[in-house]
Amino acid sequence: MPEGDTIYRTARTLNQALAGRIVVAFETGLAKLARANDDTPLVGRTVERVESRGKWCLMHFSAGANGEQPLILVTHMRMNGSWHLYRTGERWQRPRSDMRVVVRTDAYEAVAFNVPVAEFHTARSLERTEVPKLGPDVLRGEFTAQTGVARLEAYAREHPEAEVGVMLLNQRVLAGLGNVYKSEVAFAARVNPWRPVSTLTRAEMERLVEFAMRYMQANVRPGKGDGIITYTGPRRTTHGTNPDDRNWVYRRSGQECRRCGTSILMRKQGEQARSTYWCPECQLPIYATIADDHASERGGNR
Repeated sequence: MPEGDTIYRTARTLNQALAGRIVVAFETGLAKLARANDDTPLVGRTVERVESRGKWCLMHFSAGANGEQPLILVTHMRMNGSWHLYRTGERWQRPRSDMRVVVRTDAYEAVAFNVPVAEFHTARSLERTEVPKLGPDVLRGEFTAQTGVARLEAYAREHPEAEVGVMLLNQRVLAGLGNVYKSEVAFAARVNPWRPVSTLTRAEMERLVEFAMRYMQANVRPGKGDGIITYTGPRRTTHGTNPDDRNWVYRRSGQECRRCGTSILMRKQGEQARSTYWCPECQLPIYATIADDHASERGGNR
């Protein structure tokens, strides 16, 4: 599934190409979008901006020529969806049967392939969707470590028995983190993903948030995949130059830990049975470090 960094890069590229341009044609293979377009046509509207919110992509259109309200095309990629950008008339890289949405301007056309969630909304109807319920987006400019830690602390109070790996995937806690970052962030922070969140110290929460910010921001810097790519693109959390060495633990079950040499483990986690990877040595399930962290925190408050 595309994670927040992929959607961020997608929205950035679409915004660079489409913002300020007038829609000259709109196509869709989705009946619900087709009906909405019949009622309030998209042609003639201006693409105002494209933005990401966690794993959601929002394309904002101006009001219609006859006074229709501004519209927002909201999409979620789930496992296999993707947006492609082409110059108008350029041959697509995917078959037309995979097309779900086409937004065409004079110079470019944005094509959504195999997107399972695509809906038109007004600003008012958007408030009734999942988007406003998202936690703070790790990639938004206003996100801070303090904001992230506060969200983790609130979640731990409300769901003390929840596991760390489940919390990191919860989009209502922090928006944008996906299965890759869940495992990579927990490893980097030396936190076992199976621990109850109630056992986390503030220092451990700070490490989780700091690594989430560091890894995700590093993968959306200018020049880091400005083209629209899927989640199998050049995401990395290590400094390795070999494509096979770009992650610490993700998809490395049975291989040696890059730090200690212990075999990486994998097990399904949570109601969605998502794969979680971890090092049983570097991320000890026992809480020996908790006493040290608490002692350090008490010392810092004296």
